[in-house]
Amino acid sequence: MTVFKTFFTIVNKLKPTIILYTALLIIFGAVNMKTSDNNINFVNSKPDILIINQDVNKGLTKNLIDYMKKNSNIVKVENNEEKINDALFYREVSYVIYIPKDYRKNVLLGKNPKLDIKKTDEYDAHLSEMMLKRYIKLQNIYNEEAGSEDELITLINDNINDDVNVKITSKVDTSKTYNIAYYFNFASYSILAIIIYIICLVLCSFKEESISKRINISSINYKSHNNKILLASIVFSSIVWLLFVIIGVIVVGDIMFSIRGLISIINSFIFTFCALTLSILISSLTNNKNAISGIVNVIALGSAFLCGAFVPAEYLPDSVLNFAHILPAYYYINSNDLLKNIDVINISSMNPIIINMVIIIIFSMLFIILNNVVTRKKRKSNYNGY
Repeated sequence: MTVFKTFFTIVNKLKPTIILYTALLIIFGAVNMKTSDNNINFVNSKPDILIINQDVNKGLTKNLIDYMKKNSNIVKVENNEEKINDALFYREVSYVIYIPKDYRKNVLLGKNPKLDIKKTDEYDAHLSEMMLKRYIKLQNIYNEEAGSEDELITLINDNINDDVNVKITSKVDTSKTYNIAYYFNFASYSILAIIIYIICLVLCSFKEESISKRINISSINYKSHNNKILLASIVFSSIVWLLFVIIGVIVVGDIMFSIRGLISIINSFIFTFCALTLSILISSLTNNKNAISGIVNVIALGSAFLCGAFVPAEYLPDSVLNFAHILPAYYYINSNDLLKNIDVINISSMNPIIINMVIIIIFSMLFIILNNVVTRKKRKSNYNGY
């Protein structure tokens, strides 16, 4: 009980840090959700799109562009990837279509050439994608029976211009499901920062020479002492996780009690446990409190920027996302992003999310194994020093 009490006495002294990162989560999480709120009122509006045409502007290629122009607002952006990514990020466009060289020629040869796409996660982007897929589907169907390019264009236009009544059967308010993802994505930063910083500093305090000597000369069993510290760390991490869940219910609303919300909560619990194991490993590697502050900034901020918490993953370069695969936060955030776009939750749609959760657990086990290796080496080194 003395160890437990001492642990939380030290935590209490570090309370301003907990308040700071919690306040950041509430402020920035709420602002992000407000600015990113999806408009799901299905009105007859035209999405803003960009078309990068690398083919000749005639025949099938021109017909595709004309069709998209008729149903969209074409925005002009310089053909530069940085400019295009900026336009997507600032919502100047929601959908980008890249028409490759020889597209028209390859369609007529029956090769079904691929159109590269970039998009936001807004409704307008899904609407544009739906229009494009409908056009491509008709193009592929009639390409087999048309005798010429002109006949193919006529068949496509005659059928694609028919009015289609779309019935929205989903009962899910997508604006709220997106808000769950935005909240928990940003929470990854606060979870990592609080747990690593607080637990590392507390464990370093227990390793200070004055406290360490008192433990050595006391009747306290070394193994029992470490188990009590571990239990206190687990309790503290659980309190932080529970605090963020409660804040999530207040900020996001009662959708947190839906299936999607509960899956997100489970995902955050697994990630919190991973942050705990990582903090214990870091505390085994260093007792330098100044170094810990730097490590926290590198891990928490680095993960937030590289994995999609601060900047949505669709705007990050592939090289950055490939590197992010070595970080547990990538799989946590990826699960949140996948969950917000799932129409129907079933075993098939949940597979990638379950795999991500398993990977985070594997990271946790790896941190535990590495901690045991480091601890044994240090203990052996101290024993040989006597």
